[in-house]
Amino acid sequence: MSKSVKIITACAACAAAVGLGAYVYSLRNTDEAVPTYSSVEEPQTTMPTEPPVVTLPDNWADSIDYMPSSNGMTGRAKMMLQQNQDVIGWIKMPGTEIDYPVVLDPGDIPANTPFYGEESYITNSYYLNHDLDGSIFREGALFMDFRNIFADNEAEQSENIMIYGHDMANNNMFGSLRRFWQNYEHYNTNRFIELSSNYRDYDYVIFAFLITIGKYDETDFVYWNMEELDTQEQFDFYVNRCQSESLVDTGVDVEYGDKLLTLSTCYNNIDKYKFIVVARRLREGESAEDFSTITMTEEYVKAQQEKEAEEKAKKEAEEKAENAAE
Repeated sequence: MSKSVKIITACAACAAAVGLGAYVYSLRNTDEAVPTYSSVEEPQTTMPTEPPVVTLPDNWADSIDYMPSSNGMTGRAKMMLQQNQDVIGWIKMPGTEIDYPVVLDPGDIPANTPFYGEESYITNSYYLNHDLDGSIFREGALFMDFRNIFADNEAEQSENIMIYGHDMANNNMFGSLRRFWQNYEHYNTNRFIELSSNYRDYDYVIFAFLITIGKYDETDFVYWNMEELDTQEQFDFYVNRCQSESLVDTGVDVEYGDKLLTLSTCYNNIDKYKFIVVARRLREGESAEDFSTITMTEEYVKAQQEKEAEEKAKKEAEEKAENAAE
């Protein structure tokens, strides 16, 4: 969905080192045409050393309400929205500690705005160091890019939902995502993400996870500015780049029209690099309970068939040699 583009921050800051050495990683070049995106400022990647003190009005909760939907809002959403008007969903990821509410960044916040306090904030910055109740919290909250649409009307939802979170050393927020790059086999048993809107639940299958540069002036892959993939050219560029840079070839098929989900955090406390996990929404007939139901690319299926044929031929040759020796 095309919407106005404002200056945004690229991802939540790394909150603590994970105690591992730097991983040497070079982006591979691509000859593909790069879609044109509006220029953005260099992503903010450092937390304030002394966060501003936020004072909430006594009656701040009185102004929080939710809009009824023809599809009906979930009971959990109704409860959460009484606590914070920015709540837009919930994310859960089996095999990790990720099981949190997700808020929608409110955009530019003028000073002295009810609930947000006396300070002003630029887009995608408030929840870097604020909890759901508006209090200062070093771990922040998991927040969706301020431009994303994730309401009840699926036709209007953004093509690529972008969620940011801190890489906490204690595995809180998006800290446990590091398991994907620490041990590539982690993906074999942790392929799915559950993301609920305020109206219904969705399942996604991970098709790529990669380390990439998070500075606008050092890359042509400004992933943090690719929430709205309105054309097939934009969609294909984003997906192809993610797949080509993925640390593992998952073989998961992705086509124009699929709804995407991108989780973004810092990589190994290195300010320049970001780690992103990219998934697509499950299609009809696919199940998060059974990976064999997931549609795979023709190339992947062919490669698997060839591998199985080679293993079968090798086994038959070994058996034949054993029989001859007898």
